[in-house]
Amino acid sequence: MYQKITLDNGLRLITSEMPHTRSISIVFFIGAGACYETDSEAGVSHFIEHLCFKGTKERKTSKEISEAIEGIGGILNGGTDKELTVFWCKVASQHFEEAVDVLIDLLRNSRFDPKDINRERQVIIEEINMSLDSPQQRVDMLIDELLWPEQPLGRDSAGKKETIANLRRQQLRDYFHEHYLPNNTVISIAGNIEQEKVRKTICSQVGRWEPGIVAPLFPNKVSQNAPKVRVEKRDTEQVNLCLGVHGLSLLHPDRFVVDLLSMVLGEGMSSRLFIEIRENQGLAYDISSCTAHFIDSGAFFINAGVDPNRLNDTLQSTLSELAKIRDGISERELHKAKEMVKGRLLLALEDSRIVANWFGAQEMLTNRILTVDDVISIIDTITTDDLRQVAQQLFTSKKLNLTAVGPVDGEEELIRMLRI
Repeated sequence: MYQKITLDNGLRLITSEMPHTRSISIVFFIGAGACYETDSEAGVSHFIEHLCFKGTKERKTSKEISEAIEGIGGILNGGTDKELTVFWCKVASQHFEEAVDVLIDLLRNSRFDPKDINRERQVIIEEINMSLDSPQQRVDMLIDELLWPEQPLGRDSAGKKETIANLRRQQLRDYFHEHYLPNNTVISIAGNIEQEKVRKTICSQVGRWEPGIVAPLFPNKVSQNAPKVRVEKRDTEQVNLCLGVHGLSLLHPDRFVVDLLSMVLGEGMSSRLFIEIRENQGLAYDISSCTAHFIDSGAFFINAGVDPNRLNDTLQSTLSELAKIRDGISERELHKAKEMVKGRLLLALEDSRIVANWFGAQEMLTNRILTVDDVISIIDTITTDDLRQVAQQLFTSKKLNLTAVGPVDGEEELIRMLRI
């Protein structure tokens, strides 16, 4: 269960009591990310997230900030995604007020010191270099570019080295003041808490934070009439591949059907892809599927790493499994997939941070909250016909996208193979 209140300045506070735990997780969700950025400022949200940990008026260095939480046995971190920037802290319940004070200090009093900016600029460029050097990460970056070309969802959240090198302090500060607003923020707190005490603490700390005009997201459009392939040739032992199709948004009524399809196809060691590609044919050490749901779009991905000489066999077998699932699944498979989804959800929600993320992300992205029981009820109503219909909608030849990183010669043969 949870409680939600909205402060006069528009900030939304969600609290969830977990009296059986000894921890408290505090998560701040900010409406900032790649989908709020222009091409020329790509990566600015991520840059700002880094800078918030560099120093404040009270805690002048990153060391002082980290010690304030690590010194009480807690964990402090942040992250930037396509549609969200997140700052979070997990501490023992008796340190709640110290943790809140640190997080609010980061968001309200960061200095944006020019020396920190120049130093962190190089750190972020090295972070980008690290991602570019990793075939597993690079193939995922390429599939996003292929699915959403020249659109916000197609850009990596860290930005490009060119834009990071050119971002100036005033640009960073302007973007910060446009997006870091109370009416563009959700605070979600879960754990061994007293909800009334939490409410009073948060209201006293951020009640006077001035609201502003919230900038909207830049939209993403889906348009594809033929299969697409993009290869980045590298001298590696494996070919890392990603097969992707456009999926369904967070608000689509069939989004949970897509999640069940992923369970059947490629999540877990009893999934169809794992059994066929690894166990039966020995083509890959690991093959898996996953889904992504955004406000106005979504995707379905299959990832694998294979011997270059067996790339075609792996791709053909994977496409064959997509063709088979369009014909439907058994009631037994559906029951197993439902139990996997429900069981993993319930197990994850034993963690106070996952609970805080569960409520806060929904509120931030969709302005509504489904409880665990709501989701379980939806999943229980899904039928084999639902899965067949959605599979037939998603898995068609003209909607296929393939990226590969490794010793691959050309794209023509792979394009010809993309048929279901």
